[in-house]
Amino acid sequence: MDIRWLQRFQNFKRAFELLSEPLENNEIEQLSDLEQEGLIQRFEYTYELAWKVFKDYLEYSGTNITESTPRKIIKECAALGIFDEANINGDTYLNMMLTRNELSHVYNSEIFLDSLKKIKNSYIYELEKQYQFFIEKERQPND
Repeated sequence: MDIRWLQRFQNFKRAFELLSEPLENNEIEQLSDLEQEGLIQRFEYTYELAWKVFKDYLEYSGTNITESTPRKIIKECAALGIFDEANINGDTYLNMMLTRNELSHVYNSEIFLDSLKKIKNSYIYELEKQYQFFIEKERQPND
């Protein structure tokens, strides 16, 4: 089927799996500097795909998207009950956006390490909820 959210979700699935892999059996401190930097990079592109999957899903569901920014999409998902349905914490999702933006513009080792901890201890769980939500939707794309 040529459904945009399904196509983008395929990319998100792969990105999420790549992000999850080093977090499964490792503590942040055990990762080398290069591995930590790679984890940040994986988070950045996984997050970009995550909010865009929601955007595409909203459009597919008939929502008129007038402004396509991460903040607007997050607020729209919360307002329409999609986050409730997926058991996603909207505040954490907004914090992911802020962390992603901060990482793109600030080169500070303290912020870097704090961001890694947020990814491992919080963000990965919200992304997992999104992953599971869309796995279910993928099985029933006409819902």
